[in-house]
Amino acid sequence: MTQRTAIVTGSARGIGAAVAKRLAADGFQVAVLDLDESACAATVDAIKSAGGQALAVGADVSDEAAVAAAVEKVATELGAPTVLVNNAGILRDNLLFKMSVDDWDMVMNVHLRGAFLMTRAVQKYMVDAAYGRIVNLSSTSALGNRGQVNYSAAKAGMQGFTKTLAIELGKFGVTANAIAPGFIVTDMTAATAARVGADFEDFKKLMAAQIPVARPGQPEDIAHAASFFASEAAGFVSGQVLYVAGGPKD
Repeated sequence: MTQRTAIVTGSARGIGAAVAKRLAADGFQVAVLDLDESACAATVDAIKSAGGQALAVGADVSDEAAVAAAVEKVATELGAPTVLVNNAGILRDNLLFKMSVDDWDMVMNVHLRGAFLMTRAVQKYMVDAAYGRIVNLSSTSALGNRGQVNYSAAKAGMQGFTKTLAIELGKFGVTANAIAPGFIVTDMTAATAARVGADFEDFKKLMAAQIPVARPGQPEDIAHAASFFASEAAGFVSGQVLYVAGGPKD
């Protein structure tokens, strides 16, 4: 396989870090992109220690100029990016009547504006190479989740974004797919537990009891799916939403 360059946003920790490490193990050169470049060090070091190639990149994905500079840096220092994983995300949970406009805007800006800006900046490299893989992180919250009207709307939007990318870019050899994780053990789900006033260990047990496979998900579970969508073998799979949730979802 031709060695390719992948960008994984929000990859300093959690799902993004697991995806970055997995893609590096698959043979990709990986740009580990997060808001704070220094926060990417642990992921980059882990990849390099395992014999892979990685570059730390700091950028606010909702900032057009920062995205353009970040993608140019990746293209210059690693190579033209032909794989993009839009994973960057934040939580600003609250019930609708308590939610501020800032909490709505911040979630929309990171998830949707960020995915738009990153994809628009990277797609030209994919089109030039007549090859590309776009993997967007949605969520089971796209189906609706109390206290997450902003996050749920953003994650549902990621699914429509993905399907439209598949239609527009398919003729250029570019696929676009989405992964919708269920309950995954990360800092973000720990924050959700804290929001509802639950001990995280108790919260994990409660969630596991509702999952058919009887366990919470791990970031590596999502990384396995991303590995497939990013591979050459997935060239005839596009516009799909894969729920990785330990059981069926509508």
